[in-house]
Amino acid sequence: MRKVVAGAFMSLDGVMQAPGGPSEDPTGGFAYGGWVAPHWDDAIGVFMDAMFAQPYDLLLGRKTYEIFAAHWPYMPQDDPLAASFNKVNKYVATASDQEFSWVNTVPLRGDAAGQIAQLKTEDGPTLLTQGSTVLLQTLLAHQLVDELWLLVFPVLLGRGKRLFGNGTKPEPLRLTRSQTSNTGVIMSVYERAGAVPTGSFQLTEPSPAEAVRQERMAREG
Repeated sequence: MRKVVAGAFMSLDGVMQAPGGPSEDPTGGFAYGGWVAPHWDDAIGVFMDAMFAQPYDLLLGRKTYEIFAAHWPYMPQDDPLAASFNKVNKYVATASDQEFSWVNTVPLRGDAAGQIAQLKTEDGPTLLTQGSTVLLQTLLAHQLVDELWLLVFPVLLGRGKRLFGNGTKPEPLRLTRSQTSNTGVIMSVYERAGAVPTGSFQLTEPSPAEAVRQERMAREG
């Protein structure tokens, strides 16, 4: 069985759009591209190195794939990450029939969720996402993500493409690793943990005021 591991840079209010630079993804008038760079430090680099230390194939949405394909093949090949990205399989979820020239690219056309679910049943390395907000929301809606490697940056961006959408299925997560960089970036690893537990701090018998409140809430529905 293969795991799906989602790696994501995220603002404190949940925005993932264009972390790398101003021209990366200005769609929707997004004006803050490159918001990650001012916070980068050695601790973040170590955390990212740990993410890529396990054997992996990349699992990308088309737009993130195009950003990567226009960058990493043109980096010096003595750059360890560039060499790794060029070597591994790149599975790209796409609705288009375009050709993909980056070596070892495998398009997933049509039912991406179904094809990824099938990939998970096979032998092979971890399927590692980077960016890819549309694909991530599909994966979360189908509960296909096994681990989240989140880097939450101390910035509010207000609007932009977000990690969690309305299709995200309720489920608890177990924190397995957490640290904070010198620049205030919270780096955490979560894994799935079954069904959402609930409890209550309410009185065993509701007070008269609470009974009235509950009745009003029921009417307002």
